[in-house]
Amino acid sequence: MSTDPRTWRNETLLAPLTRGGTLPFRRLCVELGARITCGEMAYAREVNRGSPKEWALLQHHDSESCFGVQLAGSSAARLIQATQTAAEQGATYVDLNCGCPIHDTTRRGLGARLLQKPPKLARLLQMFVDGSPLPVTIKIRLGWETDQPTAREIARIAEEAGVSALTLHGRSRNQRYSKPADYAVIREIAAERSIPVIGNGDVLTWYEAEARREGLSNLMVARGALIKPWIFREIAEGRELCLTATERLELYLRLARYYREHLGDGERGQRRAWYFLPWHFKFFHRYRPLPAADWAERAAEYPLMQTRMPSDVPDDPLEALLQSKDEAVHEALAQILWTHSAGTLSDALPALQALAEAPPASGHPATEPSPAG
Repeated sequence: MSTDPRTWRNETLLAPLTRGGTLPFRRLCVELGARITCGEMAYAREVNRGSPKEWALLQHHDSESCFGVQLAGSSAARLIQATQTAAEQGATYVDLNCGCPIHDTTRRGLGARLLQKPPKLARLLQMFVDGSPLPVTIKIRLGWETDQPTAREIARIAEEAGVSALTLHGRSRNQRYSKPADYAVIREIAAERSIPVIGNGDVLTWYEAEARREGLSNLMVARGALIKPWIFREIAEGRELCLTATERLELYLRLARYYREHLGDGERGQRRAWYFLPWHFKFFHRYRPLPAADWAERAAEYPLMQTRMPSDVPDDPLEALLQSKDEAVHEALAQILWTHSAGTLSDALPALQALAEAPPASGHPATEPSPAG
């Protein structure tokens, strides 16, 4: 596996996922076929100040042989300094975030805000690339406003500055995640550029990945990986795995074990893990098997990520439990998996079956998280 982004071809990258893209989750994805990973967005200024929270985002597992650190910044000097730290921590490339739509980032003039002033971004990129000890990639959106696209101009600027690869999320900042990603535009821009252009958005199945990849060097998966981390294996093998409830629970138990190993198995470790582990079920509960014979035709018309899935309650109690939207159920699932994470699923099954038969009193329904970095 080459760590040089200029050589990436036909790869499926794991996106930098806000809150979800932790070291334990990335470790699981690597075991399930991901070969290129990227950490959650870190603020360059805070990395340089030695913030423990931001430095934690630079850590990676030994299995991540091609790992990138994504930085948010608008000063080349700060970005270069933070990249030096990332290189010392073992990163193989650095990604500049020019796509994050959340207010906390854009109000600082970072993330998608950088799309509004291409000439300023051109100067920033040139100085950053020239001084970076690692290959620089960039992640952008189509533009800040839908009717004012800047992606084509910024892609040209990025290539001229020496950026090694560009990821294009096929939506504008004001569209957030609500509209289908525009792969027609992504392909047009990719055809104009000599650096790898990576398409991002609306990849939930292997056959959608196959269709999206046409005309592109690579794909990046975000929410699809949070819903089913085994999507990388599905894409590589060109088939739907259709995992049973028990098979999925095996993977979720493994994820709990990795959180325990990474954060510690004491009370403090569990408190830290609880920001993440129950949250994962806000995505895991959305999993439905989508075999090509039943869904490929519909997917060709409209992305399955944007499609409302059937909500019939399954006959299997464990399956019904895993499809629950209730946050109280997510908490209870996380607690059982954490408690039994040192053992096997057989140890946890009695508690899981009891939970399935008598779920907790309803809490707040899960809200839709915004995972993309």
